Amino acid sequence: MGLCHCKCKEDSNSSRNTRNDHRNRTNNITVDVPDWYGHLEQDRNEWYMPGSESLWWKSKPSRVVEKLVLDTLNVIGTLVENEEDPPEVLLKLHNIADQEEGWITVVQSMVQVLPIEDPLGPAVITLLLDDCPLPNKEAVLRLVKLFNLSQHAAIGRGHKTVRHQRNICIVLGVLAEKLSGPSSVAMLTPATLSYFVSNLEDNVDPIVTLFSIIALEKFAHTSENKASIMRALSTCPGGNPLLKLEKYLNSAELIYAQVGFCAQWCLDNLFVIEGRKLSYESVDMSNINSMLNTNDVSEYLKISPDGLEARCDAYSFESVRCTFQIQSGVWYYETTILSSGVMQIGWATRSSKFLNHDGYGIGDDEYSIAYDGCRQLIWYNARSHSQRKGQWKPGDVLGCLLDLSENIVKFYINGELFASSKELFNQASSGFFAAASFMSFQQCRFNFGNKPFQFPPSDVYFKSFNKYASLEPHQKIVLPRHLQLELLRRLSVKEDSCTICFDDKASIILKPCGHRGFCKNCSMQLSECPMCRATICTMDEDNT
Repeated sequence: MGLCHCKCKEDSNSSRNTRNDHRNRTNNITVDVPDWYGHLEQDRNEWYMPGSESLWWKSKPSRVVEKLVLDTLNVIGTLVENEEDPPEVLLKLHNIADQEEGWITVVQSMVQVLPIEDPLGPAVITLLLDDCPLPNKEAVLRLVKLFNLSQHAAIGRGHKTVRHQRNICIVLGVLAEKLSGPSSVAMLTPATLSYFVSNLEDNVDPIVTLFSIIALEKFAHTSENKASIMRALSTCPGGNPLLKLEKYLNSAELIYAQVGFCAQWCLDNLFVIEGRKLSYESVDMSNINSMLNTNDVSEYLKISPDGLEARCDAYSFESVRCTFQIQSGVWYYETTILSSGVMQIGWATRSSKFLNHDGYGIGDDEYSIAYDGCRQLIWYNARSHSQRKGQWKPGDVLGCLLDLSENIVKFYINGELFASSKELFNQASSGFFAAASFMSFQQCRFNFGNKPFQFPPSDVYFKSFNKYASLEPHQKIVLPRHLQLELLRRLSVKEDSCTICFDDKASIILKPCGHRGFCKNCSMQLSECPMCRATICTMDEDNT
């Protein structure tokens, strides 16, 4: 389940252990604040008190807010959505950010102290900016001015500066998406645009380059910004830098591989260059018989042209299933972890729901199960079980085995058995797909058997999807989004088609609201009516 400020799926003992473990990991990270951090910890009882007045923090040193940000990092791995009250640290930060000066202080503190090494650092930024009151235009412009960005601010490889600049790029990208329109245009000053474009050069640390590309993508959601960005890219002295960065796509250095993926995605979907062949037109699909299903994916997930790599840069929990369905036997696939944050990877039936904006994905209902190597948890039916064998890291290979003869699921990391479970078979017995869900800024690559597995289980005979599956040529095409929209506009839709997928016949009436116009498959994905938002209690066949 995606991170949220108000829900904790684990029981209290498990949550406490998770928080302690994560605090230990975070405290071992160098954040350049050792001198004052210990003093604040000793004086915690003097300032870290519930029910303080709204301006309590003004009488304290700015380091107090930085300490609250780090405390949020300590607990964020245990936060998901339920009725439980949010932790005190989030209430404090929300209280501070309720006024313009406090909001700016919170943002500056995140930029100052959130470390690169912790995979949940970016999640803290997205969580706090989403949870805190939305700033007005003046506050955002004041913040941009305080960042003092320009071409000359583009950086080299000093560790401290890299951290600051990465965090600045994430902050501005989140704000650009939340404040689309005139506010987003005002944020993208010539100096800020020059800063982002300069970060695409070879002498910049790749993690700053990566988040600069993502920030440009977010700013491009506003058409005026998109035009400005395309002009800036096209007039770079050495040519469009995204064309150079795209060549890192298959780099053995995984941070560069992420840069290459994002550069290629932007060139295919946003900043299209006349005369450049789109990636799907040149990718070799001859040996691929199973891939991620572009017709069975939530709206903001990015899928590579070969259908085997997925990335999420949205601030929601995006999910996808593969094209091949399993009915019996023993099956195995592998996933190479390219980023080490929150992903839930495993198995799901068609009945498993993708509720990306609510934070529900694979492992969050009774029809799916997943392993989360960042938080070291198995997820089933929105409940988690701790697996304390160490966090996954970039380059690790997650192996997923489904044994329908023994009704067991097994998860391996680099060939070592990390976890197993039989819970999935409480409600489902067949019809399984490989499936995964992604938090913000996460990416992995799937191997369904089109190339040799790196760590195949040696104690059981299994089958691979690619050997037994088949796809028609048109099913292997991963169209860029602007071409997908153009194709949809050209399609003639039958009057009785489902109003969600437009493929199958509408055959279901939702009860008690009585709205109709949905096929059976799409209806199974719904918990509330798309038309009136009423809770769905039952579904009846529509025989009219």
